[in-house]
Amino acid sequence: MGIASHFIDGKAIESSGGASHEVIDPSNGEAIQQVTLATADDVDAAVAAAKRAFPEWSSATPGARSDALAAFARLLGERASDFADVESRQAGKPIRLTTEFDVPGTVDNTAFFSGAARNLEGRAAGEYSADHTSIIRREAIGVVGSISPWNYPLQMAAW
Repeated sequence: MGIASHFIDGKAIESSGGASHEVIDPSNGEAIQQVTLATADDVDAAVAAAKRAFPEWSSATPGARSDALAAFARLLGERASDFADVESRQAGKPIRLTTEFDVPGTVDNTAFFSGAARNLEGRAAGEYSADHTSIIRREAIGVVGSISPWNYPLQMAAW
């Protein structure tokens, strides 16, 4: 088991503090991964990298944004079984939920917003599925930080 590092400014980096944490599969108590713990300096570096990327991304054409999200959706789909396995193990949930809901939903959400990136006119809200409504707000707001919940972090990161 290697140590998972941070991904900042297009590259994997170790934590500046050197501390790590063992991720435990709650279904059986086994360690599945060591992850580095971010320090305030690591967070500052990530925010600085995101701020540097913001001008280019916020002024990108609808087609460029759409293409980037479509490529991301394809990559997620190609590695769906890997993501489902990790999501199941780290959250301690049945693999059926991650293979039938979490990962396909993440891929579909990403693909949905790929199409939405090209649609700058029209309705601001629509039915995404029978029990969800999507709202589109077209305003580049800058760097956003998020703490994902333990029960479905992949979908929260995608949203």
